[in-house]
Amino acid sequence: MLRLCRRRGGARPVTSRLDGAMTTAAPRTYAIRTLGCQMNVHDSEHMAGVLEAAGYTPAPGGAIHMQGIPDADVVVFNTCAVRENAATRLFGNLGQLRAAKAARPGMQIAVGGCLAQKDRGTILERAPWVDVVFGTHNLGSLPVLLERARRSGQAALAFEETLSVFPSSLPTRRDSLFSAWVSISVGCNNTCTFCIVPALRGREQDRRPGDILAEVEAVVQAGAVEVTLLGQNVNSYGAQFGDRGAFAKLLRAAGAVDGLERLRFTSPHPAAFTDDVIAAMAETPTVAPALHMPLQSGSDAVLRAMRRSYRSARFLNLLDRVRQAMPDAAITTDVIVGFPGETEADFEATLNVVAQARFASAFTFQYSSRPGTPAAAMPGQLPPAVVTDRFDRLVALQDRISEEENARLVGTGVEVLIAEGEGRKDKQRSRVSGRARDGRLVHIAPPRPAAQPAIPTDDAVSATPSPAPPLGAPSGPQLAWPEPGDLVRTQVTGSAPHHLIADAALLGGPFELVPYAARRPEASLGAGNPAGRRAADLRPSGRQFRGLPLVSVNSKPA
Repeated sequence: MLRLCRRRGGARPVTSRLDGAMTTAAPRTYAIRTLGCQMNVHDSEHMAGVLEAAGYTPAPGGAIHMQGIPDADVVVFNTCAVRENAATRLFGNLGQLRAAKAARPGMQIAVGGCLAQKDRGTILERAPWVDVVFGTHNLGSLPVLLERARRSGQAALAFEETLSVFPSSLPTRRDSLFSAWVSISVGCNNTCTFCIVPALRGREQDRRPGDILAEVEAVVQAGAVEVTLLGQNVNSYGAQFGDRGAFAKLLRAAGAVDGLERLRFTSPHPAAFTDDVIAAMAETPTVAPALHMPLQSGSDAVLRAMRRSYRSARFLNLLDRVRQAMPDAAITTDVIVGFPGETEADFEATLNVVAQARFASAFTFQYSSRPGTPAAAMPGQLPPAVVTDRFDRLVALQDRISEEENARLVGTGVEVLIAEGEGRKDKQRSRVSGRARDGRLVHIAPPRPAAQPAIPTDDAVSATPSPAPPLGAPSGPQLAWPEPGDLVRTQVTGSAPHHLIADAALLGGPFELVPYAARRPEASLGAGNPAGRRAADLRPSGRQFRGLPLVSVNSKPA
């Protein structure tokens, strides 16, 4: 459904066709602010792809991870509706842009994503300076909506209740050259009482395996060495076309793609996680030894009220089976505290399960009531003070466990894929950062020339600080500095609850740098490129992958 809403404000002179493609004027620039989960990040890549296919160009400072007020002709907010503060964040951002838009004739603001799908009727009421509002199933319509709003001087809205075109069929501007998201399904068939996502994303629709593998092969050929398979419930993949073993088969097939080094997936559901998937993970070398398995609560009574179709004993048994097959697997989780009706005994049961599970880390949340969900109308809504107290106790327990689990890794070897933006203090501390194969964050001190000062250490950096590194060991004017996409093999020398420290190179320990260009010369930035290339240069300019159209769910899997 597409309609126009009248509002005040003139339209900019038309410089493009009604289909959204730019013609005579200079290309308009865009920036996207992404709020929410990995699915939203990937949706933003599709939004960027369709905009660039229509002739738009990225604004200075990057296209997708916009911060502050961008210098752009079009600003797109890709929103999240999972947390109660999502609307507050959105309208705070929109308020900041109101003056910027007034000072920049022709500037347009678009709001999409889950919150737009949910609050379609109120966004323009609260922010009438918004030009376009579009739903989760209307990503490909963005250029057309922008053009119609510009021509008419009225806000354009578009919402569909069901998916008609799989997002992977859209052009995609990958945010990273060496790491890629690949969707295997959209939507969710679960009915968790706290979750608004199924109402906004719709029922699960699976892509055909052949289409998924074609995209994995394409992104690897284009330079990706790491692929993450995305779905609201990845291990229910295949039920739609009658093959409940399809996800395990997909892991094995995708993991065998030549040139792929790491294969990840998110997120599974405990009730549907089967032994064939565990075997595929353990027996496929490229599949990362990492598993995000949402617990949500350790109380069987609360799990029942949440409509989660497993119980705590079954959950712990699942973790045991995973660790028997992969002893070094890092298992992470999600936990909600303060669900309606949760008693102190229920919360103690959660603490008990968390203590037994020994998660590497956990995303912990205070229950957030979402209008439209069954839980929002349940009796027993807890006072904020009670929820906060329980939240603090859970965080303290998990931080202690994470610190103990990370400390066990000091002295072991680690292989790290360097990534941009993982370490907030990398520049100040002359470090680089990335993820180990098991997903843990690792901060690395590479070898440095003799003139460079020692790296400061304090409790904020490492709970188990490394010894002060000797100046000039090792040294040399031609030392290569690790860049995003490079692999570093070194040794863990310190730890904290949320990261590892690897300063072995400064202590005479092992340090091996395997440049991205050496592993993927066909996708590198070309011969003669200086070793000290900027991390931002690794973002491809308009690199796109056009997937295959959505295939009928009645079709046989490829």
